[in-house]
Amino acid sequence: ATLLINREDAQIIDVREPDEYMAGHLPESRNFPLGRLEERAGELEKAKNTPVILVCQSGARSSGACKQLEKLGFTKVHNLDGGVNAWRAAGMPLKKGSKK
Repeated sequence: ATLLINREDAQIIDVREPDEYMAGHLPESRNFPLGRLEERAGELEKAKNTPVILVCQSGARSSGACKQLEKLGFTKVHNLDGGVNAWRAAGMPLKKGSKK
């Protein structure tokens, strides 16, 4: 994930609910709750052919979100295995607050 973020300017989309997102999220991520992902996908139109990393707490919700975006024509969709839990366990930075 960090290589895609640093080398290919991947978009990071957190599909958790806003309160979960505010409690701790990946830096530079945007919050698109899973229930609103399809309606907000137009905001990602420019990223259809660039890497998009989907994130949730454990990787389960974001896995389903990957399938949704693929159906909408996104070509480089990735799921963050283990989600925020794995990111935190790996000692990677999390940001609190600042809802996007």
